[in-house]
Amino acid sequence: MEARLALVVVALLASAPAGGANVFNAKNYGAKGNGVVDDTKPLMATWKAACGTAGAVTMVVPAGIYHIGPVQFHGPCKASTLTFQLQGTLKAATDLKRFGNDWIEFGWVNGLTVTGGTIDGQGAASWPFNKCPVRKDCKVLPTSVLFVNNQNTVVKDLTSVNPKFFHIALLSTKNIKMSGLKISAPSNSPNTDGIHIERSAGVYIMDTHIATGDDCISVGQGNDNVDVARVQCGPGHGMSVGSLGRYAGEGDVTRVHIRDMTFTGTMNGVRIKTWENSPTKSNAAHMIFENLIMNDVQNPIIIDQKYCPYYNCEHKYVSGVTIKDIQFKNIKGTATTPVAVLLRCGVPCQGLVLQDVNLKLKGQGTVSAKCENAKAKYVGVQLPKPCP
Repeated sequence: MEARLALVVVALLASAPAGGANVFNAKNYGAKGNGVVDDTKPLMATWKAACGTAGAVTMVVPAGIYHIGPVQFHGPCKASTLTFQLQGTLKAATDLKRFGNDWIEFGWVNGLTVTGGTIDGQGAASWPFNKCPVRKDCKVLPTSVLFVNNQNTVVKDLTSVNPKFFHIALLSTKNIKMSGLKISAPSNSPNTDGIHIERSAGVYIMDTHIATGDDCISVGQGNDNVDVARVQCGPGHGMSVGSLGRYAGEGDVTRVHIRDMTFTGTMNGVRIKTWENSPTKSNAAHMIFENLIMNDVQNPIIIDQKYCPYYNCEHKYVSGVTIKDIQFKNIKGTATTPVAVLLRCGVPCQGLVLQDVNLKLKGQGTVSAKCENAKAKYVGVQLPKPCP
């Protein structure tokens, strides 16, 4: 009887589709992965088949180099869960005329997992065309990967290199867990934020290494419950909340927890930045920045409510963003400029707490703190000395 059962099992396995009934391999839909052929349409066809199948589904992009233009991996899907398993490298087209605002877009999917592989934005050819660092009315280049209107998403063990603009952006995403990411671009690459977050709730970023030309992580407007832990940042511009207050109708940013991060050779450590002359009012509130190490960071702790990266900036009105209930705790290391703590508030910041801050100037000299409209509570060790 056992022998007959074993034969039945073997026969069933032999008759099953390769990889399982709910595994969709891009090679079976015409993808070549040879680094030459444009594989945009085969990958879209594979996604369409996977998304339209019920149950737990996996889409596999095997080892190889896949040259693709803009792709939209959109739902809603019939699948209860959908895993996008990237085993090779996706390489972006270099012709900017093919692109809108992003390159790879995952949208309107519940229960998506994106795992493994490399995303190569081939951005170096496009960076000279990026005028956003100096012009307000610039044309925005495409973000490498956009997650938009997704729920219950996991992104893990993904590598992103040399995007044309942002590496990864999250927009209107609920409950996303990101871990094991490796994000890199040259330190002089413009606007290459590692992860940019907007209008999202329940964002968890863990155990990730980011070395790029702009913010390692930027928390934009309209976010709630953002938790970042054990991220290595540098080079880059640091960990930013903002910029906020530039446009009408921006949402509040609340409940941000940044912990156990290390910054190495970055322009900033942790920063909250808001524009002056805001068209509408909003809040940036209930944030904790704790257990942070600064290794040769220019500006380790900074609140800047007069943020403006352009040459000609109006200073007519204070920022419309109210900053309140912000804690900086157990932050230590070295600064490369004398002002290690800058608290430059517009309307007075409320509920600022600095606890156990121990920052020293690299080389000769001492560090100082500078404050405007910022009455803070100081607890424990304070180096630099608190503002008077």
